[in-house]
Amino acid sequence: MKLTPSTRRWLAGIGVAGAFVAASASPAAAETTPRIFAFFPDTTVAAGTEGVVKSAVLYAEDSTVLRDVAIRYDYRTLAGKVTLTGENDSDDCTAPEAGVLVCREHFDVVVDPYFGGFPTRVKIAPTDAAKLDDKGDLKITVQTGDTDRATWTSQIRVGEGVDLAGGPDTELSVDIAKNYGNFSAPVTVSNVGGTTAKGVVALFDQDWAITPADRWSNCYYLDDILIACEFDEEIAAGETRSTTFHYSLRPDTYAPGTAHGYTQFITPGDFEDLIGAAEKAGVKTAKRGTGAKLTLGKATSSRAAQTDVDPTNNSSGLTVHVLGKRGADLEAIGAKLSGKKGEVVRAVVGVRNNGPATVDHVRSGSDVTFVDVTVPTGTTAVHVPWDCVPFKGDGTKFDDSAGKPGAAKYRCFAGPILFAGEMIDHPFGLRIDKVVPNATGSVQINVECKCEGGFKDDLKPANDIAKIVVNATGDGGQGGGGTLPITGSSTGLIAAIGALLLAAGAGGYVVARRRRTRFVA
Repeated sequence: MKLTPSTRRWLAGIGVAGAFVAASASPAAAETTPRIFAFFPDTTVAAGTEGVVKSAVLYAEDSTVLRDVAIRYDYRTLAGKVTLTGENDSDDCTAPEAGVLVCREHFDVVVDPYFGGFPTRVKIAPTDAAKLDDKGDLKITVQTGDTDRATWTSQIRVGEGVDLAGGPDTELSVDIAKNYGNFSAPVTVSNVGGTTAKGVVALFDQDWAITPADRWSNCYYLDDILIACEFDEEIAAGETRSTTFHYSLRPDTYAPGTAHGYTQFITPGDFEDLIGAAEKAGVKTAKRGTGAKLTLGKATSSRAAQTDVDPTNNSSGLTVHVLGKRGADLEAIGAKLSGKKGEVVRAVVGVRNNGPATVDHVRSGSDVTFVDVTVPTGTTAVHVPWDCVPFKGDGTKFDDSAGKPGAAKYRCFAGPILFAGEMIDHPFGLRIDKVVPNATGSVQINVECKCEGGFKDDLKPANDIAKIVVNATGDGGQGGGGTLPITGSSTGLIAAIGALLLAAGAGGYVVARRRRTRFVA
């Protein structure tokens, strides 16, 4: 029911990248080496417990490998209240003074704009002297050798421990042709601990097909995606609360198929920690609804910060079996180019979804399709997209050869979702080595791949192959090159996602739509 770890990491990397790009003051182009940014989440630890394990995340404006990495954690404002140690005894972490921990990496840390980099995790534990609402700053400094590369300051506080649990999973069937695809599903939470939970927040991770019918005033939305709902009711130990959400299947829902939803319950204190990063980066995108307030019961009084001591039981799932018939026509997009010997021309090739359904593989993390690009005769690929690798047969996988120039053929990876009416671009720079009239290459989609993913049920297989023609003498090739924009990674758009989305799978759909696709009328 959850996003796979690899997909989660992909989404988190993009979201964190957006937050730090938003906070960045100067452009990457002015740097001789990639700038490094650091992030560590605001954290609430429960008094009287063994604490929690957290990790810093490193982000670079361009892919890079960091060597001789050390991270300094300065929590002297909480010395005596909490302790920081390495997660494992084998970690190379030392405490040069009270309230300071330095962890050195045994291996190189690979960092890039999408996946981020994840160094040694640390354990944050309260001491016996810790009291509720003790709080202080944690400043981390990332060093390579003797050089400070990045800093970040977050907050650590001591809260009251509670234990929330999600309700049973829900499974139902919905016909896209009946009742406009509308349906309802319960959201249930229990307090299985011994302390009254003073408020709860539900985080939603729902497939693209599922969209909320209501706009509750205590819920957060990004466009038509439900992100989170805050409930201020007290939930006594042993008590269960429930409410009902109304949903619709989108008009571009693929059918027959299956759509999933996933709800995670956290405390208001943990929610404050989550959105703290967004506020520090100046990112505020999710908006409250304008409708009535959704309730679970009576309102609560004032409270100290609380944190969940066992997040493994916080979730519940929703499975919707989509009935009916609605498919998708994926079309290969080629290019028609012209130029002189020695010139580099731009070929924006790719795949377009002519609809009517969106193809969504975000839940599995696999690519919706694979795009094989054969370089036209008489040309050399000198600029290659980051998501394309030299072709090595049907078993070609994404690896560190991505973006390498000079190959005769490439396999490009389209990503986990392709919206109806939109196109995923793979922009190549082709150098004309020899002027050959009607020099031809090709773009082929839905190709065989000895891997997970791909699309086998295309409504119109006849348009799965397109030409790339350089210096055509007649009506050769197909539009798509020359003046089309390369959509690439727009830092401004990525930054608009916000750290709030990192907790909810909805971020994946926003990222995919804004990062590498463009609407095709």
